[in-house]
Amino acid sequence: MANVKNVGLVVGREWSFPPAFIEAVNSRDAGVVASLAKFGGEHMDGAMDYDVLVDRISHEVPMYRTVLKHAVLQGTTVINNPFMWSADDKFFGASLITKLGVVSPKTVVLPNKEYIPGIIPGESLRNLKYPLDWDDIVQWVGLPCILKDAHGGGWKEVYVCDTKAELIHHYDHSGMLTMIVQEFIKWDEFVRCICLGQEEILPIKYDPKERKYRTDRDFLGPVLGPRVEKDARTIVKALGYDMNSIEFAIRDGVPYAIDFMNPAPDFDINSLTPQYFNWAVEHMSDLVIRLAKDPRTITKSLGWDAMFTASRAK
Repeated sequence: MANVKNVGLVVGREWSFPPAFIEAVNSRDAGVVASLAKFGGEHMDGAMDYDVLVDRISHEVPMYRTVLKHAVLQGTTVINNPFMWSADDKFFGASLITKLGVVSPKTVVLPNKEYIPGIIPGESLRNLKYPLDWDDIVQWVGLPCILKDAHGGGWKEVYVCDTKAELIHHYDHSGMLTMIVQEFIKWDEFVRCICLGQEEILPIKYDPKERKYRTDRDFLGPVLGPRVEKDARTIVKALGYDMNSIEFAIRDGVPYAIDFMNPAPDFDINSLTPQYFNWAVEHMSDLVIRLAKDPRTITKSLGWDAMFTASRAK
């Protein structure tokens, strides 16, 4: 087939989404072919074989992230933008959405508890305020509070702390992670939104205690539902993510965006349920076919063209 567009899927141990997604794209007969992407021994001036790359694992495989940055320079559309994903963290996100008018829990970033051997605290950390004013932190954030990794996901390194002593204990065992302390929102409803293409938003009732989705599409009602979708769309547009999930804790009718750095969201059929899994597969297929045929150049959309070509400017 002439002028076939190639979509590459960058994926880890997932078993349900990859074959369903590849089959869905290929079955459209739209002049777009999807397959598992293959990397290795890439040349610095080498072209990429893919028009679109869908990244679901580079946060755990650093070499993939490096290749995906290279792919952006070569004109490939990468989902998600590897430069933004590399730069993103939960404290920056909380600051950003607050500026955008989306409600966020009160959030404080903490210094790392431990550092690499070359860091000598008395000499290397002269810009650091120390000791921490734990009383001030607890008074502002409140108790209970949440301590979590500023770069983490998948509910890893997340602690609910009922006392200041408990907060300090978990912080003291956080190693070289950068941790944030966040206001605990005692929620009436909990929502996880799947966000695709910066436009398609699917709010899903979620039970964080049992880690289960509930298939109730109308649980938010006619007022709160549009508000959650609007806030989710505001966040993904600001971050530039085409594939993300955002969690809202609803308290007294107000949606608090408590987690929105999930650029490789859970697409497993067993946890997502077949109903929402099929939605994700269908809309991801629509997205990659559209971007393969009508590319959105990341460097241009972010205003980075000048940065990446400055050394060649005459």
